[in-house]
Amino acid sequence: MAIPSSKKTCLEALMISALAVFAAAAGQPSPGAPATANLTLHNLCPYPVWPLVTANSGVPSIPTDADGEPVGRLDGNGEGLATLAFPAGAWSGRVVARTGCAADDEDGDDVVGRCATGDAPPVTVAQVSVGGPGGLAAYSVSLVDGFNVPVVVTPHGFAEGRRCPTLGCAADLAAGCPVGARAPGGGCGAGASQAATFKARCPDTRTNATDVEATPQDCVAPGEIKVVFCLAPDSVTSHASLG
Repeated sequence: MAIPSSKKTCLEALMISALAVFAAAAGQPSPGAPATANLTLHNLCPYPVWPLVTANSGVPSIPTDADGEPVGRLDGNGEGLATLAFPAGAWSGRVVARTGCAADDEDGDDVVGRCATGDAPPVTVAQVSVGGPGGLAAYSVSLVDGFNVPVVVTPHGFAEGRRCPTLGCAADLAAGCPVGARAPGGGCGAGASQAATFKARCPDTRTNATDVEATPQDCVAPGEIKVVFCLAPDSVTSHASLG
């Protein structure tokens, strides 16, 4: 029996609508993941830093701020603040803070020349991963390559009841660094003896390939991962079950 044209048009419209809904659902992040997530960089150091955000191999880069420009210089004393949007889906990479950088004479502060610290070890490294299965996120602060700037990672807006503690090192490990471990531009190099000192002063960091933080994490669907440079040590508190 032939279907009347009016009913055929209605059926076609319903099919097109259903396909559109299916296609949209296919592009959504895994259940539990936020629709969008941000990476915020905040400089509380008494000097400027030039953050470098590097995506892991095969992962889209996010080297720009909300205006589409490179992050460039973040002024000190809390004035330097940048918020970057993570790409859709899973993302992982690292964040370092470079110091004492020379700006390119032609392009200004957005193009960074040679830096006193951060281009090579010793350097403090924040490692971040978001958008995993079920919205799983993981983060850490590594001192495997030494130390140049205090770095703390704090998630915000995560799933209720999840363990998303503040991790990292707010101490200035360059102060009191042995002469043999001091870098010319600043910072403190890593080594067997220094790793033990780093871990004793900053237990919520990683100091070798098999090391883990003293505070466990089980973080899901954070709306924001905030990397703070030079957070005051007495300001570091764990908020493992707070959103």
